Amino acid sequence: MSKTKLTINNNGSIKIEGDFEIVDASGNVYGLEGRAALGLCRCGLSANKPFCDGSHRNSFEHESKAFDLPPMKTK
Repeated sequence: MSKTKLTINNNGSIKIEGDFEIVDASGNVYGLEGRAALGLCRCGLSANKPFCDGSHRNSFEHESKAFDLPPMKTK
């Protein structure tokens, strides 16, 4: 099984590539019709949520830059 990769695009979507499935809150699987890569909406403007349709163009700004999260809290 290939590793799944998520790329946080500058001013845009989250690109997902690899071996994945996407389910809704009830556990129903989205029919991805064989796609091995697609964009997920980050701006909330897409008419095709959770998928990106490009509606963010010229109205969503976020420069992605990787950083380390703090350590997980333990009891």
